[in-house]
Amino acid sequence: MSLELSYGPRYNCSVCATPCDPHSKTAFIFEDDVVASENAEKELSDYLVKILGVDIIKTPPEVHGLPDLEVNYAGVCIARVEVKAQGRAFMSVANKLPKANLLPYETVALNLSDLERYIKKFHAEEQTIPYYIAWRVTRPCLRNAPVWRGNDLPTLERIYRTYRTNRRFTRKSTPSDYVNGEHKGVTVNYHFSLRELLPVADMVSGMKELTVPYTTWAK
Repeated sequence: MSLELSYGPRYNCSVCATPCDPHSKTAFIFEDDVVASENAEKELSDYLVKILGVDIIKTPPEVHGLPDLEVNYAGVCIARVEVKAQGRAFMSVANKLPKANLLPYETVALNLSDLERYIKKFHAEEQTIPYYIAWRVTRPCLRNAPVWRGNDLPTLERIYRTYRTNRRFTRKSTPSDYVNGEHKGVTVNYHFSLRELLPVADMVSGMKELTVPYTTWAK
């Protein structure tokens, strides 16, 4: 499997007029991440409804283990989608993860426990419901930002199996990770490249195939 999908020339971070801080943040505000994620979910939900004519059901917080959105067509769940909002680049990725084959501007992250949970759930459902993960990425080095890209879970799982721990990074916890005494912040991430992801329009075309033959395969 080729991991070099069409994306465009790699950005040279050294020429950026507003470079990301190469040092780790000292505060990871959980509430801010939640707001960004909810805005991204709303944007993608509206897009899916418009393009596919489906209903979108937001997974309730108390339902643990499922992606953010359920794509529902004719009363049937035809796909599940996890939505991530990403901004600041992982500037030290080449040093921290030297075997990851990643550069800062093209790197996106996902909570490792989420990734592993979705893989387990996907296989437990005998792969009958497709899973997708989509990232909304806002960075000055990306033209026409924000950029929406994503892929199906089997593709991301193959990448995960290829790189294994070489793309895993654990950061230190900070006081801002705690909400009412409970640790909410994400400290262990798994990383992917935008080169390995599809434009969301192409990703969604795979979902469209699930709506067109529905009356056939549902019998």
